[in-house]
Amino acid sequence: MMPLYEYRCTNCGDFEKEQAITESPLESCPTCGSPVKRLISRNVGLVFKGSGFHITDYVHKSSSASASENKSSDEASEKKAV
Repeated sequence: MMPLYEYRCTNCGDFEKEQAITESPLESCPTCGSPVKRLISRNVGLVFKGSGFHITDYVHKSSSASASENKSSDEASEKKAV
């Protein structure tokens, strides 16, 4: 899957172009030949797969951390009760 880049043509307006990362940016509009500028997009889709990401790693750690917190609070309660 190649990235989708957004461009702005001085005559035609905005358009998108799928290009490899290694390709040079377009300099002219493929429709009319006018100069274009590549835009910076805020719409970026990210997919986190595998280990090393918050969702896959920290969910288990936080549940074990809360279990150990509950265990230590239970032990403290037992000591107060004795």
